[in-house]
Amino acid sequence: MLKAGIVGLPNVGKSTLFNALTLSTNAQSANYPFCTIEPNVGVVIVPDERLNVLAPLVKTTQIVPTSIQFVDIAGLVKGASKGEGLGNQFLANIRECDAIIQVVRCFDDTNIIHVEGKINPIDDIETINTELALADITSLENIQKRILKQVKAGDKEANIENTAIEKLLKLLEKGTFININENFTEDELKAIKHFHLLMTKPVIYCANVSEGELKDGNEYVKQVEEYAKSHNAIVVKICAELESQLVELGEEEAKNYLKELGVESSGIEKMIKSAYDLLNLRTYITAGEKEVKAWTITKGMKAPQAAGVIHTDFEKGFIRAEVVSYDDFIASGSWAAARDKGLARLEGKDYIVQDGDIMLFRFAN
Repeated sequence: MLKAGIVGLPNVGKSTLFNALTLSTNAQSANYPFCTIEPNVGVVIVPDERLNVLAPLVKTTQIVPTSIQFVDIAGLVKGASKGEGLGNQFLANIRECDAIIQVVRCFDDTNIIHVEGKINPIDDIETINTELALADITSLENIQKRILKQVKAGDKEANIENTAIEKLLKLLEKGTFININENFTEDELKAIKHFHLLMTKPVIYCANVSEGELKDGNEYVKQVEEYAKSHNAIVVKICAELESQLVELGEEEAKNYLKELGVESSGIEKMIKSAYDLLNLRTYITAGEKEVKAWTITKGMKAPQAAGVIHTDFEKGFIRAEVVSYDDFIASGSWAAARDKGLARLEGKDYIVQDGDIMLFRFAN
């Protein structure tokens, strides 16, 4: 399951957003720093209207969407990498995540205290990024000390690790997230995976605005967008307070309210989809009378590996997959009709699964 960590300075709307995400009040919200003193974890379904369309066609009421795990991590402050505030224990929580969602305050409100006493989204971003980078530098220096004897002895793996560390340290001095694919050899990339660095994780900057500025944004949002563009990152505009209110409304009422604001979909939906895109994730679907279920795979995954997501035995004994595209299945109305029209096809071990494929696997026990 994809795991995303929600980070940011205190009082930027992290816990309010988390509450809305998980349709709960698990994360206490209050107007003072360090309100969240343990990382809150919630599992959120990934919206996929295709499942609702397929269910009646295959005569099932059981719909199982895929999901994302969100971790709400206490507000970080300057010095967190050295234990200030609640420090390193929360940085450790971020290391376990696949992606980072950094909530950035992009609204004015004199009633809500800013930990630095002023609203400056770029300063906020750079404060968080600096702390993450400093934590990574400390971690890499410790690894370097540990492998020093092996490097001197000419150990091949230790030398690869050391070369990767030297490159990483130079990049981390800039205090920005690193696209490791652009700077490292294949062997170095393998070594880096074991370092569990914070600054190599994909990041979404979540610009938290007031309700009235959700459609067009404001100067703060523009600053974040310019920063993200120059750092190859994604920005999603969201009003955390509004999202928490939408939770209390029915689905239809919430959609109508968003339309009144001139917004097509909720910020939460955009954020979930952005996280999927950021990590190159795709969805394939199994559909039958038992259930319609979505399965998460990475882009470029072949049929046997996709089958293995369901069960390792499916991958080991893979023979072939019967595949129909979502659009063809909807046009046909059933598996039988898709087969009659020649739209269902048998694919082998080299087939690259596409987003929205409806799949039925054949495997040997």
